Amino acid sequence: MFRFNGPKAKDLCDDHLGCTRRDFMRVGGAGMLGMSLNNILAAQSASANSGLVGSPGWGKAKNIIMIYLQGGPSHLDLWDPKENVPDNIRSEFKPIPTKIPGVNFTEILPNLAKVNDKFTMIRSMSYTPNGLFNHTAAIYQIMTGYTTDKVSPSGQLEPPSPKDYPNFGANIVKFKPTDEPMLPFVMLPRPLQESNVVNKAGTAGFLGKAYDPYYLFPEGDDMDMNKMDNIKVDDLQLRPEVFSMRLKRRATLRKAIEDQMPVIEKAVEQYNLDEYYDRALNLIVSGRARDAFNLEAETEQMRDRYGRNTFGQSLLLARRLIEAGTRVVEVIWPKVANSNNHSWDHHTGLSKRMKDQSGPMLDASLPALFSDLDSRGLLDETLVVAIGEFGRSPEKGVSTSGNTNSADGRDHWPYCYTSIIGGAGIKRGYVHGKSDKTGSAPVSNPVHPTEILATIYHSFGIDPETIVYNHLKQPRELVKAQSVDKLFA
Repeated sequence: MFRFNGPKAKDLCDDHLGCTRRDFMRVGGAGMLGMSLNNILAAQSASANSGLVGSPGWGKAKNIIMIYLQGGPSHLDLWDPKENVPDNIRSEFKPIPTKIPGVNFTEILPNLAKVNDKFTMIRSMSYTPNGLFNHTAAIYQIMTGYTTDKVSPSGQLEPPSPKDYPNFGANIVKFKPTDEPMLPFVMLPRPLQESNVVNKAGTAGFLGKAYDPYYLFPEGDDMDMNKMDNIKVDDLQLRPEVFSMRLKRRATLRKAIEDQMPVIEKAVEQYNLDEYYDRALNLIVSGRARDAFNLEAETEQMRDRYGRNTFGQSLLLARRLIEAGTRVVEVIWPKVANSNNHSWDHHTGLSKRMKDQSGPMLDASLPALFSDLDSRGLLDETLVVAIGEFGRSPEKGVSTSGNTNSADGRDHWPYCYTSIIGGAGIKRGYVHGKSDKTGSAPVSNPVHPTEILATIYHSFGIDPETIVYNHLKQPRELVKAQSVDKLFA
């Protein structure tokens, strides 16, 4: 007997998916709830008919590299230094000029200062916390566009759940699937994490595991700078006893069986339920993903240029994945918050740690990525976002989140910080917004983290207000925000 196997029906506005066979099987039942076939088809075409089509930046991005600087980098000590301020606010690092006249960075970013004409600086990131002074809750907001309901007094969240809102990357690959025989969404080199809460906001949540990223987490401690040399992709290789022609014969057999399906099956065969099987088959047989992970194919000079450390090699791998056809690459800063060496969570010893550890890694790899993408012609279609969950307090040595801070440390500060966005129609050499004289608050053009997500969706030609249905079949917008149109050229 035949069974109607396949993915669970999704009540989503997915113009690319259409209706599955199971959708057709349940049309009668849906009608009882007021959802006719006509309603389903109309909902699926809504995004394609969005009034945003043709607006600045719409649909310019084909792929994205999200660089998440976990821990909350200090804007005052990196790319928004302040002069003529008290000693307990002023950075220990001297300001230096950049390619943009009148715009200064600090001396620990000399390489990035030479290429800031390739991207936009947003110096007015800002939000008022709602239980978001702690890392995990803030991470959830920036990755999903939503705040979470359950945060303990310590700020920790529940573990990842199928009820969670999807990571933005899962939404992108759902609404803008790729036809390439390539992993559509890759997260590396470690999961999102604070303390014992691992990978919250790093899953597809209620969209289902089919949209989860491929997790590339090489073995080794975070302090192992050669961690990326431990990459293993055994699950992307053919087992010795199964060769490509055998797999293809299996696919042919499945197709022969499908051809014998009843008339109703033939009527909807364009909505092929074997799509995921075929994608997995093509992925393995092509060897494309396996080749993309081979960093040794790069020249020694290029690997040195990005930096011989986990973060640098992760960005180099991100470029290789984008070249090979990956839609979304999410690079997580390779050291968790609430830790010492190499973290951006600088409650103590900020000056030494930024100068000797986190600063040099960022200053080698991020400008290398922008220059490399640009020289290869990839920056025009690749959106690059570098952002933390918040900034650091203007005043040193004070507590804003219940943490203890040394005289050379800054606490969490969501009210004003800086992020970078570039490529895919974003203005070059532009500074959006301005912070006040102490870097405490925006004085113009404040940008909420959810507006960054809306801008990302807009860049992919996805209406940020597109409705999806959660695990309770309740309608929810992808994000409750609008894109920042001034960022687009």
